[in-house]
Amino acid sequence: MPETVRPAARVRSRAGGGPARIDLLPPPPGAGRDDHLHVGVYRQGTALVRRRGVDTPLEPGDLLISSAPRPSNLLHAVSSTFLWFRVPRFYLAPARGELAQLNGLRAPGSTGIGSLASQFLLELATWERAAGRPHHELPASRHRLAHNAADLLSLLITDLLAKENAPRTATGAELLSRIRRHIDANLMDPGLSPESVARAHHISVRYLHRLFQKEGVTVGQWVRRRRLEECRRELARTPIRTRTVAAVAHRWGFVSAAHFSRVFRDAFGISPSQWQTHASAPGPGTAPSPAPQVLTP
Repeated sequence: MPETVRPAARVRSRAGGGPARIDLLPPPPGAGRDDHLHVGVYRQGTALVRRRGVDTPLEPGDLLISSAPRPSNLLHAVSSTFLWFRVPRFYLAPARGELAQLNGLRAPGSTGIGSLASQFLLELATWERAAGRPHHELPASRHRLAHNAADLLSLLITDLLAKENAPRTATGAELLSRIRRHIDANLMDPGLSPESVARAHHISVRYLHRLFQKEGVTVGQWVRRRRLEECRRELARTPIRTRTVAAVAHRWGFVSAAHFSRVFRDAFGISPSQWQTHASAPGPGTAPSPAPQVLTP
């Protein structure tokens, strides 16, 4: 990548001239140093990723997603180059436990959501130079683009994990996919329940629970997780005083504001009001940032 290009977020370098990583978004208050996910966009060279005993060559544009800075299943990568992004797990949809176990999860950069995410991240790293906007407008725009990139990564990781953990039968996988779409379409309904979901798909509540049990969650936990994700996303895009935390919670099916605040803090380690304040803060400063580096793991 040309040295004159400025990154979409501040680049942190390790002591001793080690690899740099673009910080996609600032961590929320109280986040730990290691509470991040690392996303590499493969640029060139020769590299393999080994997963479940199968070695797959990486192609330019492929994404490598890992909870560790250096995925242990990345092979023969001495001459390869990546553009690495560091993303606080807080901004990503899957549960922390799922993200903590990721080790070199590959997403093809030539098709589907992986293609969109790969192109978006590369553009995000170079857009400032080509944006042609007044300099004082760059930070806020950059911050919004970074949030959009995190949303794309959330969709991608959720899709990849669902494929890896899908029920063994195609029928079960298809049904579970339809049920998830139904839940997403009805998240705002406070009456959404295992009974209503089972009734809409002409299955028993017991069978519904069995489908989700294979995913390691209950139906109620999945519904609550998705509602919390949407609340978190809306609060990040809602200026303070434009809409209250209670109004956002009610919109997404939470009847009690107190209950919502409690489960939000339990899930994300921060209160809804603290998150809204943090997400509404201005983006990073306007001082020029160092050029992103094409990295060799």
